[in-house]
Amino acid sequence: MIRAENLTKRYGEHVAIDHLDFTIEKGEILGFLGPNGAGKSTTMNIITGYLSATEGRVLVEGLDVLERPNEVKKRIGYLPESPPLYFEMTVIEYLKFVSELKRVAKNRLLSDLERILEIVKIDDVKGRLIKNLSKGYKQRVGLAQALIGNPDILILDEPTIGLDPMQIIEIRNLIKSLAEEHTIVLSSHILPEVNAVCERVLIINKGKIVASDTVGNLSHGLGGGNRLSLRIEGQAPKIETALQKIDGVKSVSLSASPESGALDVILEAEGSADLRRDVFLALSAAGCPLLMMRPVDLTLEDIFLQVTRTESEGT
Repeated sequence: MIRAENLTKRYGEHVAIDHLDFTIEKGEILGFLGPNGAGKSTTMNIITGYLSATEGRVLVEGLDVLERPNEVKKRIGYLPESPPLYFEMTVIEYLKFVSELKRVAKNRLLSDLERILEIVKIDDVKGRLIKNLSKGYKQRVGLAQALIGNPDILILDEPTIGLDPMQIIEIRNLIKSLAEEHTIVLSSHILPEVNAVCERVLIINKGKIVASDTVGNLSHGLGGGNRLSLRIEGQAPKIETALQKIDGVKSVSLSASPESGALDVILEAEGSADLRRDVFLALSAAGCPLLMMRPVDLTLEDIFLQVTRTESEGT
């Protein structure tokens, strides 16, 4: 669907993005992440045709963005961090105006707008001035303009910035529903939101790709081994001795538990060893009841901090 090849953007001596290569597949929901100044917005602006690359190219459905900009823009709906709204227009006036800019055929303009108003749930405010809308409704109007023309691809830059928790949930659910018919690229600093919505993440730092995979695969690859969270009833020395005797155990860390008479334990295994059965048998033999056992994965925040910190330390 989208293919970036050797994508580079320089501003004088400053390299904003540095020879990026990546692919976004049809129907995918991609989380596009990076620290401030990493090059996210620059990359999205090149994909959408708002900026030209210094080197390399972007193909959208096989079309070169630089050579076929009009055809590419028909296939992309873009919601920038600050929605491009005209506050003195009513919602319906604004959406009709955007439809004209996007050259939506007049014979399907009204039906297209009715469909979009229903999807983003703003039909009840279509006659109101945009300046009088809440922040949440303004974001919905911004999403509505991105949907005009029924583009195959939606690029959403910080779609929930400045919203309250309820509005964030509403926009998140809306994005999930849109993913049924659109390829979506989502950039956000709210990492739980990305984790909840996206199937894969691409993380850039200082203009370079530092990670690209599913959160689960990145967690496993960066975690340095399997970890188990345990809650065990018994005395610390007895528990630690039983666990340390298991082949493949790398480390055991004990801490107080909110349950009386129990301890919380983080056990790290060497490599990819699955020690769950061995843990159960060892604790049973030691007479220490196992109250809880679950795998511990790196969160998206852990992954983000690790790959961006590692890259920064290596420069």
